[in-house]
Amino acid sequence: MAARRRPGKPPRWLLRASAPFAIALAGRRWFPLWAVVHHRGRRSGTEYDTPIAIVPTVASDVVLIGLPWGPTTEWARNVQAAGRAVLSWRGRIEVADEPRVVGPEVASALAKPPYRMVVRRFPASLVLTRR
Repeated sequence: MAARRRPGKPPRWLLRASAPFAIALAGRRWFPLWAVVHHRGRRSGTEYDTPIAIVPTVASDVVLIGLPWGPTTEWARNVQAAGRAVLSWRGRIEVADEPRVVGPEVASALAKPPYRMVVRRFPASLVLTRR
């Protein structure tokens, strides 16, 4: 029988299979769709570096991150609790704040046209303001 997983968490096999590629590519100048979000555990205080996918937006001051596993994803909850995120993105360090979870309708309006169909399928997205 397969192990049950909590909602909001990706399957472990997927994490193990994709982690080496994601960590090697995320945050690089030549790979702009992936970034690394640096965050602190809201209860443990432990520092984490999590590879994420950035969705291109119509506004340059908005960072849109799809949450395919839902708004209860641990790193997203940590970023919300901190009120900000530090991103390694496009070969630079960026600070973004005012994190808020939005539904698919708002996220698809913020995304560039080629990405709107993808974002509409996510149960939620995290929106941050670039500083």
